[in-house]
Amino acid sequence: MTELVKPTLKDIPQMMSLVESEIKNGTILYRSEDEIATNIRSYVVVKDGDSILAYGALHIHSPDLAEIRSLIVGEEYRGKSLGTKIVNYAIGEAERLKIKKILVLTYIPQFFTKLGFSEIPKESIPDHKIWADCIKCIHFPVCNEVSLMYDIKSKSDNI
Repeated sequence: MTELVKPTLKDIPQMMSLVESEIKNGTILYRSEDEIATNIRSYVVVKDGDSILAYGALHIHSPDLAEIRSLIVGEEYRGKSLGTKIVNYAIGEAERLKIKKILVLTYIPQFFTKLGFSEIPKESIPDHKIWADCIKCIHFPVCNEVSLMYDIKSKSDNI
């Protein structure tokens, strides 16, 4: 039985192992053990017993902007809605924190558009995001990722 939970520091080695192949092929940025530890409260994991099947983070950039990052689902668990559960959890957390927008950079934009994200021009991404994270990417400055935004205010106004 799977459960969505906040990770502990002892989960970091398993988290790093799960994402290793995606880091090598450049689809996810490398995060050091120390960086993950510093931001452990941002993460949520899907566990089956002691095994981590998937995880992601809601990283807060400012009072108005957060980012879903490091979203990974183990290959053998893809197609089972684990990524959707993580994104929906992150959206709920952002709503609770009164954040207005959620950014995502991805090679799989269709996954996020199904969840209510809309594509935005990369030029509209805040500069601090580019210099803090994108500069570490093996693809920088030629990036094929698609930038998308989830506007919490407009989504909640329609409810």
